[in-house]
Amino acid sequence: MSTEIELRDLASEIAKEAGELARRRRAEGVHLAATKSSIADIVTEADREVEALIRDRLREARPGDGFLGEESEPTSGETGITWVVDPIDGTVNYAYGSPMYAVSIAAVQGSADPDSWEPLAGAVYSPAAGELFTAARGQGARLGEQRLSVNESTPAGALLGTGFGYDPATHDGDLATTRSVMTMARDLRRSGSAALDLSYVAAGRLDGYFERGLKPWDFAAGALLVVEAGGRVSRIDVATPRPMLISGGTAVHDRICDIIGKET
Repeated sequence: MSTEIELRDLASEIAKEAGELARRRRAEGVHLAATKSSIADIVTEADREVEALIRDRLREARPGDGFLGEESEPTSGETGITWVVDPIDGTVNYAYGSPMYAVSIAAVQGSADPDSWEPLAGAVYSPAAGELFTAARGQGARLGEQRLSVNESTPAGALLGTGFGYDPATHDGDLATTRSVMTMARDLRRSGSAALDLSYVAAGRLDGYFERGLKPWDFAAGALLVVEAGGRVSRIDVATPRPMLISGGTAVHDRICDIIGKET
């Protein structure tokens, strides 16, 4: 068995256990722990508990690996492999009782810098839907046992996903970008979970997805899913505080890049 498959299987196992913990804690009632970048960007006690579980399981299985998570201090490790983890992607949805949240776990080769790492494996688990999306480098992407493939034909226009930052100062720019991209779209979805949006692109439930200001843990697993499903993922404006991530089948990806590139 290849290293990538072993890492994928480990990520899958832990993501399911972590997701079930998150689901149980949501049923018991959410307790807000703090805010992140703004008053609208919240973190729950469950975020911290779920990340602690993931970190513990990874330490037990692969003690020499590095770790980059949303809710705890990063460690560099000794093996050259780093785990990039979002314990609950879509925390606001989670707090409000929306089912659009997920556990995202990825293993990458190299540092925790997305511009220099090489993705190896990833898993995105949706506890509310009971859906597990997985990918390993060179092995394709799957939903359960079903092989995934991005949409390449969009004759009625592309069904796109996006998201907006929590800082009100960024809203006008994000809305202007969305307005520009809507010229190629049949409709727009805004789920509140980048990990699920990317998983849905891989599964053909969306034709493309774009968003500014994502953190590495938001897209590490989902971007690999898209690539392994035959799609493309790009990050542009990486020298700015809010890089843009663009994903989709080749034609949709390239068209979004072209539209957004003319704005910058």
